Amino acid sequence: MTDQPSVLILGARGRFGRAATHAFASAGWTVLAQRRSPIAARGVVNPEVQWLDLDVRDTAALAFQARRACVVVHAMNPAYTNSAWRKEAPEQMQAAIAIAKVLGALLMFPGNVYNFGADMPALLREGTPQRPTNAKGHVRVALEQQLQAAAHAHGLTSAVIRAGDFFGSGTGSLFDRVLVPKIAQGRMGYPAGLQIPTAWAYLPDLAQAFVRVAQQRVLLRGAQTYHFHGYQLTGQDWLNAMTPIACAQGWLAANKQLRVDPLPWPLLRALGLVMPTMKSMVETRYVWNTPHALDNSRLQALIGAEPHTSLAQALRQSLADLLADSAEPVPRSA
Repeated sequence: MTDQPSVLILGARGRFGRAATHAFASAGWTVLAQRRSPIAARGVVNPEVQWLDLDVRDTAALAFQARRACVVVHAMNPAYTNSAWRKEAPEQMQAAIAIAKVLGALLMFPGNVYNFGADMPALLREGTPQRPTNAKGHVRVALEQQLQAAAHAHGLTSAVIRAGDFFGSGTGSLFDRVLVPKIAQGRMGYPAGLQIPTAWAYLPDLAQAFVRVAQQRVLLRGAQTYHFHGYQLTGQDWLNAMTPIACAQGWLAANKQLRVDPLPWPLLRALGLVMPTMKSMVETRYVWNTPHALDNSRLQALIGAEPHTSLAQALRQSLADLLADSAEPVPRSA
């Protein structure tokens, strides 16, 4: 027997799952890392991590394997299309609720700003009215309502930690899909005007916040929500941070600046007629056109100062992670 706390991470091979696995293991937790297939997760080598090759819907098997877990982290993600979100996201949440109920564990979930819709105010607090204006926003609201219903009906304790756009800890975000794919050619993509400040979260920092909230689990009851501030950045902030790194890597000549490539929204909208992923992306365009930040006062009242890595350091590490994950060498600009 051991006094070392245990956490079950559902969807541990995804980008947030990987970050959470590393953060909890580094903090001394025993990590039960659920995945659907036995392919090794790159970048996670730790004796405190036990991989569980089980379907998340197999509640009995998961409960047996993770019987000492006091925390469950829901890190699963459906495919990016609206249809997948509508079908898979509620099922994934119900599976997470089922296993947390059996274990009597705190259920934790990373939220985002889709809930607030295109008319969201500049500063988002936990009590800000949620008025979603697209399919993903409606799904996100419904997921949090599932947690609230489980609290009322079964006494489940949960914690949603809401954050802005993710970056770091691998691929699958706006950062690696839009901002940096052509940085080695001296170009930065951006989805909006360069002067609009929006919320961003470096995943290793967010994962550390999950650990610190989990450490305060005895203080929590019912369905709780906390906001993670992270960074509020404009496109110009990204440009200013990326340019010296590109110069240092030899991707850009000294005293030069990265060229900014705006997203071709009319083309993406047209592609959305036949490509569900593009349609879903276009529907979230308002996020990058609407100034917003997250107020983390409530989070800091619980855990103290929010984990925070400087933007320059987070950007260097994120790029290094992407290069390490790439199967092909990154070409340098002429």
